[in-house]
Amino acid sequence: MKIEKEIHEKYINIAIKLAEKARGKTSPNPMVGAVLVKNGKIIGEGYHKRKGTNHAEVEAINSCQSSLGGAIMYVTLEPCCFYGNTPPCTKSILKAGIKKVIVGIIDPNPKVNGRGIKELKREGVDVEFGFLEKEISKQNETYIKYITKKIPFVTMKIAISLDGKMCTKTGDSKWISSDISRKYVHKKRSQYDSVLTGIGTVLTDDPLLTSRYGKNRKNPIRIIVDSKLKIPLNSKVLKTIDEARLIIATTKYHNEEKANEIKRLGGEILVVKNHIKYKKQKNKDQYYRVNLHKLLEMLGEMEVTSVLVEAGSTLSTSFIKQNLVDKFLVFIAPIIIGGNESFQTIGDLGIEKIMDVNRVNIFNLERMGDDILIEAYPYK
Repeated sequence: MKIEKEIHEKYINIAIKLAEKARGKTSPNPMVGAVLVKNGKIIGEGYHKRKGTNHAEVEAINSCQSSLGGAIMYVTLEPCCFYGNTPPCTKSILKAGIKKVIVGIIDPNPKVNGRGIKELKREGVDVEFGFLEKEISKQNETYIKYITKKIPFVTMKIAISLDGKMCTKTGDSKWISSDISRKYVHKKRSQYDSVLTGIGTVLTDDPLLTSRYGKNRKNPIRIIVDSKLKIPLNSKVLKTIDEARLIIATTKYHNEEKANEIKRLGGEILVVKNHIKYKKQKNKDQYYRVNLHKLLEMLGEMEVTSVLVEAGSTLSTSFIKQNLVDKFLVFIAPIIIGGNESFQTIGDLGIEKIMDVNRVNIFNLERMGDDILIEAYPYK
């Protein structure tokens, strides 16, 4: 049994590597790889390349040049059993005459969730599942969050100095992280459905928020959280709408005339319901902020499965305080900024005792040029 498990994991691991080729291209679908093995030799391979194209199982079947009699299919995710953009993979497997299927993990999609395996078994196919589950779940973390919660997977990117500062007292932050780190972030942008920042960052840095490095790069949807529509009409994100989609999330109290100008330029206005009312500290007058919970729900309805947050202290603090972050990417640069007036990365979280702090689980730690990159997940 141990030898058999090792063999199964060997081919499932090959399927995982195949699936990885499509990272950032399959949304809102999962990344899936499949391998066909006969007499100890691989006779077919395939992976799901993008939404609307053949699934991994069909790609693997179509790649075969020999008979499938006696072949075993290895697939990272349970074969689908419903009609969507493509026919059910279970039907293709049965039609091909494959009698044994090894599945990595069960598909958490409510439309599948074990039904694909049951259908294959009912038709006489020998099915085993539960191989390299942690690796496959990690690979498809954005899909699993989206398909089960109906809201995007949220990753927060932070770049800080060794003493925890995000910029100097003048607001200058170019560049804290190294060139290698910045190129890595651009690659990450192309792997996410969207990149999100606040109006403060737009007013201070006037960023493009596009992906400008790497082969086969794609630009994410750019999302600006701007409660009062303060965004300048000559900002770079508005000037480059032909390169990447732009959504400005605001409240119902926005300036309608400004909104019409933004739409004329090609930007989209997303009025987020259930705004949050705040009181200013100095004069006690009220103002309104975008409800981040509702924003994520609305993005989920738009089939936005993942969000990369690259924001300033205020918006980053709100995401953390409201437990909306699924993963952190923290770049620590070997520099010291110092000073009481330089900006902290995260603002007040209302924590008074160490026992109440927000704890994270460090998944990965690596050098990124001169920087250190920490990949961590909050305990929830």
